[in-house]
Amino acid sequence: MKNSRTDLGLLIIRIGFGLTMIAFHGLPKLMGGPEKWTAIGKSMQNLGIDFMPTVFGFSAGLAESLGSLLLMLGLWTRPAATVLALTMFVAAANHLAKGDGLSGASHAIEFLVVYIAFAVMGPGKLSIDKK
Repeated sequence: MKNSRTDLGLLIIRIGFGLTMIAFHGLPKLMGGPEKWTAIGKSMQNLGIDFMPTVFGFSAGLAESLGSLLLMLGLWTRPAATVLALTMFVAAANHLAKGDGLSGASHAIEFLVVYIAFAVMGPGKLSIDKK
């Protein structure tokens, strides 16, 4: 009984985080076009990477959209969560570099922690990965 409740809880978290990330972060980035992708991709400069900002910005939007869809489905959960965690690491580093402090970076850090947890533990039984 406890395991089925845990798996249901994991499904609820996957769907909630996935929908939120797609609706408020991933799709707006993808729909923003090359100008927005370049602006977002420039955040890689905080990590010493200053080439192909448009590609990195588009990749962030794709990771947040497609990666979140995969997380929701429980399909390739660990790789998707790892890519999402890396994306959130860059987002948190960008907020900190801009001087937003921990308060400004907290949203990205919270998502980072959840994605690391899914990369470690997987999606639970209510997933395509487990079928």
